[in-house]
Amino acid sequence: MPDAPDHESLKLLQRVLDEIDPQSVVTSAKQDENMTRFLGKLASQEHREPKRPEIIFLPSVDFGLEISKQRLLSGNYSFIPDSMTATEKILFLSSIIPFDCLLTVRALGGLLKFLARRRIGVELEDCNVSVPILGFKKFVLTHLVSIDQDTYSVLQIFKSESHPSVYKVASGLKEGLSLFGSLPTPLPTGILNRCRCKWGEKLLRLWFTRPTQDLGELNSRLDVIQFFLLPQNLDMAQMLHRLLGHIKNVPLILKRMKLSHTKVSDWQVLYKTVYSALGLRDACRSLPQSIQLFRDIAQEFSDDLHHIASLIGKVVDFEGSLAENRFIVLPNIDPEIDEKKRRLMGLPSFLTEVAQKELENLDSRIPSCSVIYIPLIGFLLSIPRLPSMVETSDFEIEGLDFMFLSEEKLHYRSARTKELDALLGDLHCDIRDQETLLMHQLQCQVLARAAVLTRVLDLASRLDVLLALASAARDYGYSRPRYSPRLLGVRIQNGRHPLMELCARTFVPNSTECGGDKGRVKVITGPNSSGKSIYLKQVGLITFMALVGSFVPAEEAEIGAVDAIFTRIHSCESISLGLSTFMIDLNQVAKAVNNATEQSLVLIDEFGKGTNTVDGLALLAAVIRHWLALGPTCPHVFVATNFLSLVQLQLLPQGPLVQYLTMETCEDGNDLVFFYQVCEGVASASHASHTAAQAGLPDKLIARGKEVSDFIRSGKPIQPVKELLKEKQMEKTMGSRGRSGLPLVQAPYTVLLLPLETSHQDPGARSFFLWLQRMQALEREQDALWQGLELLEHSQAWYEGRLREAQQQQLRLGALGENFLTDSHSEPGSPQLAQIQKVNICLQNLIQGKFSPHPLNKDSSCATQDWKGRPRKQNLWQQQELTRQQKGVIRPKGEMAQPGYPEGRVGPTRV
Repeated sequence: MPDAPDHESLKLLQRVLDEIDPQSVVTSAKQDENMTRFLGKLASQEHREPKRPEIIFLPSVDFGLEISKQRLLSGNYSFIPDSMTATEKILFLSSIIPFDCLLTVRALGGLLKFLARRRIGVELEDCNVSVPILGFKKFVLTHLVSIDQDTYSVLQIFKSESHPSVYKVASGLKEGLSLFGSLPTPLPTGILNRCRCKWGEKLLRLWFTRPTQDLGELNSRLDVIQFFLLPQNLDMAQMLHRLLGHIKNVPLILKRMKLSHTKVSDWQVLYKTVYSALGLRDACRSLPQSIQLFRDIAQEFSDDLHHIASLIGKVVDFEGSLAENRFIVLPNIDPEIDEKKRRLMGLPSFLTEVAQKELENLDSRIPSCSVIYIPLIGFLLSIPRLPSMVETSDFEIEGLDFMFLSEEKLHYRSARTKELDALLGDLHCDIRDQETLLMHQLQCQVLARAAVLTRVLDLASRLDVLLALASAARDYGYSRPRYSPRLLGVRIQNGRHPLMELCARTFVPNSTECGGDKGRVKVITGPNSSGKSIYLKQVGLITFMALVGSFVPAEEAEIGAVDAIFTRIHSCESISLGLSTFMIDLNQVAKAVNNATEQSLVLIDEFGKGTNTVDGLALLAAVIRHWLALGPTCPHVFVATNFLSLVQLQLLPQGPLVQYLTMETCEDGNDLVFFYQVCEGVASASHASHTAAQAGLPDKLIARGKEVSDFIRSGKPIQPVKELLKEKQMEKTMGSRGRSGLPLVQAPYTVLLLPLETSHQDPGARSFFLWLQRMQALEREQDALWQGLELLEHSQAWYEGRLREAQQQQLRLGALGENFLTDSHSEPGSPQLAQIQKVNICLQNLIQGKFSPHPLNKDSSCATQDWKGRPRKQNLWQQQELTRQQKGVIRPKGEMAQPGYPEGRVGPTRV
């Protein structure tokens, strides 16, 4: 049960003590009056069996939030392995202790302090040995349904938002769109919170935090709602709602009365509250007394209320009190007060006559005088200051006692003013004192009947809540649920999501049946955005509304015995928790696994998506198989997932406990039509590309994603996009220039080769990423080779010109050598002359263009020998090209093989 305030009479605490029967009660020494009185009564119960509990008071600092957290994290827990680090210990405890419930953390901190003081179990050990904690046991009150804070948040039962006002954004929160909060429209009413008084709103929140299995209590609430839903009772419901608007904060007024700090407005508020309560009593007496609430209001709104209203109405002068901002009684209540008020009202004319007589006895230089009355001082004679009165000694007048100077007026006390003080006294103060005494007497009369006022508030707030629920059921078409203790689970016919149906134009209802031993675990598959999450929340919200005694958004609903609702739908991320998103998901699932019973309802949505795909699928399958192994004691589990491999790989055992459901869809060409209807079966695909298109992703990415998905599904290797690679290589080779003519920096390109959810921890993904890195390295090497080739192309013309000049010089030198040998009468067949002639013929052919100028032409004998006939040395590139020519690979004239391209392909030709 999350942190929730208790009633002033501490009914919840009394219920806890009755069910647990503790030996000790540990509490803070700083308590309010109600708690002090309750503990006093508890300590004085001599008849309590087997014995009354021991009450231990600890300093309030021992219940501090931060120090309590430190005690919890540093405790000696025998169930936690010693090998765990401090971080792992925090993560482990977060799955057991709700650190978001601050009151729970404070209470645990105080309990650990008490155990450390008493040293229970380690009395004979050294002081440095701490008390071992064997475990934490969760206690749930009888008939209460256990719901944690995460469930309230993900189901949007409560939703706190920052206040839109800049003046309140730092001081408070407002309720957002939720089951308890208001609509997203400027209407003055909420979805279920339509209460007219503040205490009704508090009671509704209390009911929401304490859903119950008490069928008698639930049916009594439903009876009142059903009565007000009848058409003939609509006017009565509206009249009662108007009367409830005047029921105000009576406990605060009573508290001020005890402290004598009552304000003028408090009397007016109390008067309206009591008279409205009398109107509620008279109205409920005309209603059927078979309904318990109407009978209680008619009987317990006793005549004491009429007595209180009569006293306040007869004594308090509301108009005068508001005008003077103090308590004023009406006339004819106290004759003495009336006489003094009459004198006070006739005092101005009487004082004028006294002033005229005083002026006759004063010096002729004084032009005028007046007699005034000042509360707490009395009557004084006031005369104007004369020009001759400069010093203090000049203020003295014979027969008058000087009092003070104020605003050029001199104030004196004369014989007549002293006589008036003795005769009339301090009227103002006397009247106030007597009226204050009457107010005190009236407060005593009200406080003597405080019990009936408290009971009025309890019954009026209950009536206010049920009228609010009846109003919501009338507006939204809710129906009355039925309760079947023998049914384990829920059965819902054409249920609706109470929030989504108000936000969507159309809403498709769905039915649910999870009673009995068949289909206790429902695995729901379907495309993205098909309504799986809404269906899970719908089941949870309808069940919750039935357990607080409200009508539900369904045609029919039968609710069985449900003792808890667990959810793993949305990750409530928080930096303050220090937990990862997946760790928070695991904590939520761990709560369900460790605490769910055969009467529990478990809702799981997309569990496992926060980690590696294989690991997430394995965890999900393991959790479901754990529950299936329980057999008939398996909780009612609804699992929505996109892991289609869970079904395709048959990771779950076949049996009656498992039921597969899917969201019905239809493919219309390239479009996917959602029917939002639950039916039996398994989805064939997640249709993520359709959702991606709706999200605005480019078509190329979506098409590539489909292609890669098909490759992975068929087990084929993923092929890169050839057109994109060729286009990028062309851009890198040719380059692009900006307005200034300078080359622009080429942006890197990315090809979608894996699904977005693929993790780097996947072995297949690892090999793919290594291959991708090698491809990028090859691309960088290829870019360097292209740049070198470009430099060679630019210098080729220069080398050809220099080669031609050298060949011509060799030709001239050869001719000179031939002539020299001929002139010296050498033999015609001599080897020297033959060699020179052979070189000359080669040079002539080169110059005339009969052979390619390429130095590796196979028809040129100069390719392998120099002009002296010696073997020519070749570089590696020349050797590779000669080898290709010898193998018969013939290239068109003007083409040349480029590094990085296979046979038959050439690089881009520059113009």
